[in-house]
Amino acid sequence: MQMVIRALGEGAGMISHLLAKNPSNEYDREEKGARVRLVYTKCTEEETEVVLYATPDPIELVKGSPDNYDITQYINDREFAVSSLFCSYIRSALGTALNGKPKEAYLPWVGHPFQLELSFGPVASNLPDGIVEQLFTALGYELRVERGELPYSFELKSRSTARYLTFSGQQTLQNALRQLFVLIPVLDDYKHYFIGEDELDKIRRYGEGWLEDHPLRDLILKRTLRFGDLIGRYNEEVAGTVGSVGTEKEAGVSADVEPEADLAPEDEESTAAPAAADDGEQDAPQPKIRLNELRYQAIIETVEALADKTSIVDFGSGEGKLAAKLGWIDGVERVLAVEPSAVAQLRAIDRFAKMEGRQGAAVPTPVSGSLFYFDESLRGHNVMILCEVIEHIDEHRLARVMDTIVHEYRPEVLIVTTPNKEYNRVYEMEDEAMRHNDHRFEWTREEFRDWCDSWASDRYTVDWKGIGEEAEGFGQPTQMAVCTLRKEANRW
Repeated sequence: MQMVIRALGEGAGMISHLLAKNPSNEYDREEKGARVRLVYTKCTEEETEVVLYATPDPIELVKGSPDNYDITQYINDREFAVSSLFCSYIRSALGTALNGKPKEAYLPWVGHPFQLELSFGPVASNLPDGIVEQLFTALGYELRVERGELPYSFELKSRSTARYLTFSGQQTLQNALRQLFVLIPVLDDYKHYFIGEDELDKIRRYGEGWLEDHPLRDLILKRTLRFGDLIGRYNEEVAGTVGSVGTEKEAGVSADVEPEADLAPEDEESTAAPAAADDGEQDAPQPKIRLNELRYQAIIETVEALADKTSIVDFGSGEGKLAAKLGWIDGVERVLAVEPSAVAQLRAIDRFAKMEGRQGAAVPTPVSGSLFYFDESLRGHNVMILCEVIEHIDEHRLARVMDTIVHEYRPEVLIVTTPNKEYNRVYEMEDEAMRHNDHRFEWTREEFRDWCDSWASDRYTVDWKGIGEEAEGFGQPTQMAVCTLRKEANRW
């Protein structure tokens, strides 16, 4: 995690006094489980450049966490990405400038606008470049977005979500840092702390004088404060208005972008359902159904129509929502919910426990597993489901996964769903943007069909379907392949 502060022009040397850090002295501290260092690479009256570097201890990141038994805690970017963690690490190093309290002799420089350039990264943001740019240009800055080169012989991703940002313009050092301390958590949408009164106070303090009039204020508040009561209090106390915060879609962000918390399509996406009949005086409002529910509904209807559905494997079952629904289908006797994350599996176990003893329920069995490891117990089941799973796997690894499924597990029916990349245009997403920050790829309808044909042609017949509201020329938001083992195929 790093940030560079650069000041140009007359008076640039005063930056060291505002930071209260002597360019000749070493700054090297341990802060909350991270080593924080500050060094001046240049310090003259015409140009000053300061580099801040934070190196977290990966063990400290998870020590004391209730999830410390889960190996997936180590499969993340928290050690490297500039996020709310970075802000907490460097607050003490920048506290004097952030609060505008240098020695008395330098107080007049607190309000002095410097020609500043601040660079930081990498930021692993689910926000598209256009929204990131608006966050900074609305404050009068110019923004430059850069992506690092990926040193792989294969195309891991055409455009990485990890970006380095540089914003520049005339601004006081204090205001630039205050704005940055608010916007970094907005970009990453990651919170390592409890969101409550302290966070509201931070928004009041650091957002004073600029946040009230920011055109993306609603987006900033929602991704920072999260909860409606805190947002309402800010609007009432600071902005003098009471009202709900607009959605990301109103701010120009697709509702189909899928961060962990508040933009996931299973939470925000919706499709109009047929309107119920009314008394004829007035059309009843059409209820909205989340896209994730439509996926489940499509999968369940497909399974219900099968002649043989005794045993089902749900790969990447997460918290067990789909697996639990499958357990209520007539004729289903066994559901294996396969999931690598212990945290998600614990939540699934709680969900499955509520089904115990209820008539007509086939209580799913949680299984720790991955598509990358062969498990003898997963062979020969009637149905295997990969619901929104394949796009989380590197494309070059899919051939191995499908070889295991087709030639080792050999289900009678394989159901696969994945996003339809063409539909991203309907959500007004940027060309290379993806719906989730963990998606390795997203395919057009033609690409999905070509991929299915590449492994299914000699063993499975494939029926393609769309899920969700259709848009002319773009199809439907989710595409589904129902692959049925050919009668002439030798299953074993």
